[in-house]
Amino acid sequence: MTAPVGVLVVDDQPLIRHSLRIVIDGAPGLSAVGEADTGAGAVRQAVLLRPDVVLMDIRMPGGDGIEATSLIAADSVLSETRVLVLSMFELDEYVHAALRAGASGFLLKDAEPARLVDAIRRTHAGESLFAPSILTRLVAHYVDQPRPRTPEPASRPAGRGPDVLTEREIQVLTQVGRGLSNTEIARALTISMGTVKSHIGRLLAKLHARDRAQLVIAAYDHRLVGRGDTELRAGE
Repeated sequence: MTAPVGVLVVDDQPLIRHSLRIVIDGAPGLSAVGEADTGAGAVRQAVLLRPDVVLMDIRMPGGDGIEATSLIAADSVLSETRVLVLSMFELDEYVHAALRAGASGFLLKDAEPARLVDAIRRTHAGESLFAPSILTRLVAHYVDQPRPRTPEPASRPAGRGPDVLTEREIQVLTQVGRGLSNTEIARALTISMGTVKSHIGRLLAKLHARDRAQLVIAAYDHRLVGRGDTELRAGE
């Protein structure tokens, strides 16, 4: 049998930690392997427990979640550990800071339990995930800002465009830009999940992108999708 996805729950509120553990342990294939109530504690527990996913709060005493995310993402021992930020706030500065720190996703605490479970699974599978309203504003931020002379490595891919991509890779990148999951891309393009993952891997390499969030930004940078595509997804 496949080992369950191990989740480290990080929040300074005991009741929230308890509630999150109930949701996680009640979901097939997931297991809450530990918890922490500070950013510093999150880093210690991550090193000790080697979780697959860290469910990270942002505002905590003893080192915030952004700093902890940065330390976890930079630790070679934790190269397989992904961080999903869970916050009560969708302030732009938090989202941008989480991305720069190396978070794989950003979800609001008012999400339904099923949405949280899906987010954990998708984060573990290597899919960056953002609440639709956050994704819309995140992309708008990067599309509207002036293009820097030197691309910012944490916010946008190095400047190689669709000219290095195959027609199918452009199709996949377009769907990534619309916020579709791997399963949804496979369905939309009538290809297998394995093929989608292979294309995603090649896109990351060809566009020098760190993660899926950067691929979303690349799709907008190269006008493969427009703001309306993400806004449509947000309203679904």
